[in-house]
Amino acid sequence: MSLGGDKLNDSLEWTTSKPRRILCIDGGGIKGTLPAAILKELETDLQNPIGDYFDLIAGTSTGGILALGLALGRSAEELLTLYETRGPTIFGQENLDPDTETWLTKRLRSFRDTRRHLTGPKHDADVLASELKSVLQDARIGDAKTRLVIPAWDPDHRRPYIYKTAHHERLTTDFRKPALDAALATAAAPTYFRRHRTSDDVGLTDGGTWANNPVAIAVVEAITILGWHRGDIQVLSLGCSDEVYMLPEEPGLAQLNLGLLSLYGDGQSHGALGMAKLLLDHPYSGERLHRISPAVPAGFFSLDDTTKIKSLKGMGISAARNAKPHLRKLFFEQPAHPFTPIHSLPEVAA
Repeated sequence: MSLGGDKLNDSLEWTTSKPRRILCIDGGGIKGTLPAAILKELETDLQNPIGDYFDLIAGTSTGGILALGLALGRSAEELLTLYETRGPTIFGQENLDPDTETWLTKRLRSFRDTRRHLTGPKHDADVLASELKSVLQDARIGDAKTRLVIPAWDPDHRRPYIYKTAHHERLTTDFRKPALDAALATAAAPTYFRRHRTSDDVGLTDGGTWANNPVAIAVVEAITILGWHRGDIQVLSLGCSDEVYMLPEEPGLAQLNLGLLSLYGDGQSHGALGMAKLLLDHPYSGERLHRISPAVPAGFFSLDDTTKIKSLKGMGISAARNAKPHLRKLFFEQPAHPFTPIHSLPEVAA
């Protein structure tokens, strides 16, 4: 029994000590192909969809799309197929053949995209919505089979807006909301997509502006809201690649350019990982946080370059192959205990 000083309030899930497994997935646009491929490869040896093996799934932006799909029972293979087959359509590159594109046509396309990016969102959010609806359909967050934490940002009130399943008695609102709203909100990256206006007219933007790596949020949720003992928690954290770069001694905008996004993203991610490790007492009282995010050259991948989908998929498959022996005994020996939400959607009459 895990009772006593760690109990936070009477509503927390303290009954018996049992393993608690958390999956966290970073944001990264089309680079979400990489964690999708990792999950697909890990799922190959499992009897159930991989989402069934986790007690809590947290995801931001593209990671939020994956988290929602997994929690709603979609297989990792189905979600990877979304990236492979529909990614080019989402990012306006469906007619692009990277094997035949010339240097000149590539430069012209880049110039056209940059000009559009300067004056408004680079991509059409309606296309993204259409493609995501084909996967999420009319599901609501309350249909999730696994606890969810999906960060977005409310720019009108300048504060976080986190979609959650009804895994605590205070969480009485989000379970009624469309899963599509949460997916479009967490993925509404400023300048790439317009702000998402939800079904109840709340205007939200990408959770990656403050929590691109949601691992610290997930661990805080587990320990404080759910009341799980840190000694019972195992976390699998999946990134969309880590860029390797060196900063000049006195950089200006010309030297950093869009590298500013990587710089600030790195800071948030490493800070989140550090906080999560402290909360879990990792590694001092046990290995509890397992991170997969392959290193890549700076600038090789971008948020919306779909010509690199095959490379991202291959990297993910290879990374999962190497990690399987270690992760199997920690996460995949048996499915997680069934999640029973505290508040449920009304049953639809037949």
